[in-house]
Amino acid sequence: MWIAYFLNYCDRQAVFAMFPVLRSDLGMTDSQLGLTGSIFLWVYGLCCPIAGQIGDKYSKRLLVALSLVVWSVVTIATGFSTSAFMLLALRAAMGVSESLFMPSAIALTANAHPPTRRSRAIAALTTAQIAGTVGGGWFGGWMAQQGRWREAFFVLGGVGVLYALPYYLFLRGTDEEPPSEVKKSGAGLAVTELAKTPTFLLLCVVFPIFVFGLWLIYGWLPNFLHEKFGLNLAEAAFNATAFLQGATLFGMLGGGALADRLFHRTKAARLWLLTASLLLCAPCLHALGSSDSLVATRIAAAGFGLFSGFFMGNIFPSAFEIVPADTRASAVGVLNLFGAVVSGFATLFGGMWKKTVGMDRLLSLTALLYVVGAILLVIGIRHLFPRDYRRVR
Repeated sequence: MWIAYFLNYCDRQAVFAMFPVLRSDLGMTDSQLGLTGSIFLWVYGLCCPIAGQIGDKYSKRLLVALSLVVWSVVTIATGFSTSAFMLLALRAAMGVSESLFMPSAIALTANAHPPTRRSRAIAALTTAQIAGTVGGGWFGGWMAQQGRWREAFFVLGGVGVLYALPYYLFLRGTDEEPPSEVKKSGAGLAVTELAKTPTFLLLCVVFPIFVFGLWLIYGWLPNFLHEKFGLNLAEAAFNATAFLQGATLFGMLGGGALADRLFHRTKAARLWLLTASLLLCAPCLHALGSSDSLVATRIAAAGFGLFSGFFMGNIFPSAFEIVPADTRASAVGVLNLFGAVVSGFATLFGGMWKKTVGMDRLLSLTALLYVVGAILLVIGIRHLFPRDYRRVR
């Protein structure tokens, strides 16, 4: 599961380290470069609820393996792009193919572990997105620096196609049925059950706030460092990912273990960790854009990565506490819908406003939104969570 998720992020992230080369080779503007992230996220988000519904009704194992094959073929095709339009169209196609993977992958992992180990299990799986972001960003930047950006897509896609068969054969031995600590809804359409859960609806508001800041950094930090500190493409990609994602790895694993430990004391433990994550990430976001030295920028990136890991490792386990067992894939899909549609504007706004508003001010404004999200979560924990938790038990 981890290897497939790693390839998922490698394939989607490699393009962001290639912006200067794509600008010269394909004649792409800054707005078009921003759209490489926005179009992917918007299509991905719109397809995720449908993919979640399919995953809740049919074989999750087949769905994740099929998704790996299709997005790998799309990745190979991206290497043949001859225009901005073709590249953007393939990014949309990647959004469709990758949307089939995450809802079912997260639900399969959650179903395999009891609540007292669930955050650690999902956090361990989610570390693949960190490794994939670093690996994909570095590999894409390094290949682009060598003038071989097309071959980067050929290699990444080829590895995915080769891995699909052993991946599916392994999954045939896993159990898709969720444990019985949460009752099933029996509803034909999962989204109708999710809409009845106020705490879940609150997560659909807070999650987009978080991922907006995340994708603003993912999409534009390599280019920001390239222009601000005069780094070459490979160096910019490394500095934009290694410190941020390395710290996120510790934040995810530590946050997962802490959540499982605190779960014995309060069932809202995972929601409290989401709140702490937003409050601690806010000053790091501001410092990331306003720091005058590369060392200070690295420290801010590491701080944001560490505390964002608390959120990333616990957002889906938080939702699983309050939704019926047979709606878990759909819950992931709906959260991804709200997160992806809103965060798609992050890469777009980064391209549109980096010369007028400035990346530093965009990061500071996003930090203020993080504080607002934390306040909303505190209100939800106090007034919404207890009833929703009891309803599905």
